Amino acid sequence: MAPMESLLRPPIGFAHRGARAHAPENTIEAFLLAQRLGATALESDVWLTADGEAVLDHDGMVRIGLRRRPISGLRRDQLPAHIPTLGELYARCGHDFDLSLDVKDRPAAARAVEVAAAAGGSAVRRLWLCHHSRGAVTTWRQELHDDVRLVNSTRLRFMKEGPERRAADLAAAGIDAVNLHYSDWTVGLTTLFHRFERLTFAWDCQQPRILRSVLEMGVDAVYSDHVDRMVEALQEVQR
Repeated sequence: MAPMESLLRPPIGFAHRGARAHAPENTIEAFLLAQRLGATALESDVWLTADGEAVLDHDGMVRIGLRRRPISGLRRDQLPAHIPTLGELYARCGHDFDLSLDVKDRPAAARAVEVAAAAGGSAVRRLWLCHHSRGAVTTWRQELHDDVRLVNSTRLRFMKEGPERRAADLAAAGIDAVNLHYSDWTVGLTTLFHRFERLTFAWDCQQPRILRSVLEMGVDAVYSDHVDRMVEALQEVQR
């Protein structure tokens, strides 16, 4: 069967937490390496510090002495040096790339948009804010910059109303994309969301066969720790 067409041409390849398979995750080193390996899009998780800085870290907990403490209760200058701010990411990596942020701390969404706007260029319209709550992203569509892109990250089994109803609701709310684990996607499901003009993203795409499979289903973006494999798969689908 011929590969399905994605709505985004070419599809986006997000380097998950930077070049996570190649360097320490969520560090400036990992993000720069991902770009050197050919990634045109980056991914991270964003949190808000006690003094209002948007910072990039996965679980939002850091070790201070013998204790693990939440980032939300600490100032930026109390965090380990390897945790970058979103502003530092733009300062080092530029703004000519797509950036997917998993918003772990809801107040961080508005701050992330502010930082992207300050970075200038295409940063805001290439910013994708992701959250598992459909209600959260619906609220952000009403409150945040019109150009920011919004993504409902979930699993098929959590769509109790069914995928067609979810696609219709996302379209009505102006939510740009749905992000599912790669194992949830089928050609039929991709086609369904595309019928409502919603983009389809696939996360945890680590192996070449998985990358090729979901891209041939017509998904519009993939997330991978392995930037080299992802870049190769994206090049193949464009031939």
